[in-house]
Amino acid sequence: MTGAANERFAEIVMPRLDEGYRLARWLTGSATDAEDVVQEACIKAYRAIETFTDINGRAWFLTIVRNSCHSWIAKHRPHVLAFIDDIADNSENAEHLLNGILPGSQKNPEETLIEKDEASRLTAAIDSLPIHLKETLILREYNDLNYRDIASMTEVPIGTVMSRLARARQALAAVMQEEGR
Repeated sequence: MTGAANERFAEIVMPRLDEGYRLARWLTGSATDAEDVVQEACIKAYRAIETFTDINGRAWFLTIVRNSCHSWIAKHRPHVLAFIDDIADNSENAEHLLNGILPGSQKNPEETLIEKDEASRLTAAIDSLPIHLKETLILREYNDLNYRDIASMTEVPIGTVMSRLARARQALAAVMQEEGR
């Protein structure tokens, strides 16, 4: 690899490692497994960086992470999708999805505890989704990717992305409503 390739990798991939890790964490359900997946994704990205011509480096790298997750799951858990081993590790991510606790907020302890409980319930509800719905939801709501980027990453039409997102949101609403009773 050339020095230019190292610079491109540093410019395109390195700033997105946290995003890649969070996506891998959601899809694999394990912090340790996510680290392995992101490491593999970085190797793949490094090998392909000289051929990268797309202007959206974020979607390119997250596609590599997503595909690495699917390969990892197929190899290590062929009959199991992804389960979250430690909901506490993901409650911060779920709070983001709920627009939950913000740094420096002035909430009382009871409100904070209620919001953390809701975040844990949301994390569990997201984890219960089939992987194709979960990844679409996470890519849209957590990674803030647009429909076109998600469609390109998952290799499905935009209408399918919209349908999956709607089904994921409906399933989450149903689970959260059922648990709220």
